[in-house]
Amino acid sequence: MTTRTPNQLLRDLVAESGLTYAALAKAARTVAAECGGALQTNKSAVEHWIAGATPRGDTGRYLAVALSRRLGRLLTPTDLGLPTAAGEADNDTIGLSLRDDPLDVLLPMWRYELDRRRFLTASAYSVAGAALPLSHVQEIAARTAAARIGHTVGMAEVAAVRDMIRAFSEMDERHGGQHGRSALVTYLRDDVAPLCRARFRTDEVRQQMLSAASRGVHLLGWKSYDAGQQGLAQRYYLQSYALAAESGIPGQDGFVMRTMAMQGLKLHRSEHCQGLAETGLNRAKGRVDAETEALFRVVHAHTLAKIGKRRGALAEAEQARVLLTAAPGDEIEFWALTWGPPAASVYSRTAKVHETLGDHRAAAEQYALAAAARPSDTYARIVALDLVAGAEMHLKRGGIEQACATWHRAIDHMEGVRSVRTRKAVNRMRGDLARFRARGLRCAAELDERARDFLASG
Repeated sequence: MTTRTPNQLLRDLVAESGLTYAALAKAARTVAAECGGALQTNKSAVEHWIAGATPRGDTGRYLAVALSRRLGRLLTPTDLGLPTAAGEADNDTIGLSLRDDPLDVLLPMWRYELDRRRFLTASAYSVAGAALPLSHVQEIAARTAAARIGHTVGMAEVAAVRDMIRAFSEMDERHGGQHGRSALVTYLRDDVAPLCRARFRTDEVRQQMLSAASRGVHLLGWKSYDAGQQGLAQRYYLQSYALAAESGIPGQDGFVMRTMAMQGLKLHRSEHCQGLAETGLNRAKGRVDAETEALFRVVHAHTLAKIGKRRGALAEAEQARVLLTAAPGDEIEFWALTWGPPAASVYSRTAKVHETLGDHRAAAEQYALAAAARPSDTYARIVALDLVAGAEMHLKRGGIEQACATWHRAIDHMEGVRSVRTRKAVNRMRGDLARFRARGLRCAAELDERARDFLASG
């Protein structure tokens, strides 16, 4: 006969809550009903769990939320001494799932991030993970409301979260992805996650709070991407997608799919990029303003160029340009302003379409337009990277002097930016300049000296 070990963690939390076993069972049934489930939990079941029995199915999650409401702090099944639905959390699959409540996935990820767990930052990009949004669009979009804790939340709290995430985003663009990352993780974990499980004044408030949370998690993915941690970035994008889909805000889930397509293109893992871009566009088409739709179309154009569909790629890029000029001035959703003015993002991605198709002159022109379309004081890093890309196009056309002048402008914008990508760009530039330095070309030698100083200062 197997001897059970009493669950002391659960016993202590129940005692702290002051709930009777019968009251806790009722609270768990209420949570289950709000999540669309049916639970028959009673006083005897709670006694069995404290004695060491394991709740079945999602019951542990419902129990964790019920105690969270009572105690006013966010708890997971692990905090209750219960196994998680996904099994062992500390492994290579964490974050690569859309079956669980995204907050249940994110909470341990954030804990491991702050503990500097190596397995997360060193995780590999998953081709299978890239396909998850394609197969789960309907399933995730249909998910019922998350369980709720704490006080009633209104639009004032949503506005506060948006403002804070906007501030983190602006800091990220000015100073690089390695700046303020731990602070963002802590803010999302301690402030935003509990708000996502609060009681909401209206369903619209709930939608907007989940949307804001999705934007914050998307920013964490972008910070990981900027740090060269592609596997971790992908996991955050997946959970940002899950939150966006749960929010039901038109187009936002497709916007995250668009980001995932861009990541796959950058990593030369194009297996699902065209599907992600096309599905993302279909999720947004006719449901967002013209400028935002242009963002979707130009990434779709890039995926078409990548698979050799030249005519389709150019037609889609042109449609994106037309949408920019025909924009009626509608208010743009805050999640669509992730990389600044939509026009700048459209120019930058159009440049990549032309670069993929071998038209370096047109690509250089578009990169220059992109750099000029963003406020350089706010978007220092991305302006620098667009200028770097433009310089590379000039070099491919044989314009070394013009390339050097553009590279100098790029480094001007890199001062004070902590970014793996900008450092890689400068190292790549030095490699490109080597043959010109060997010929004694003065502009190449001067630029290389400046590049060495930049790398040494970082």
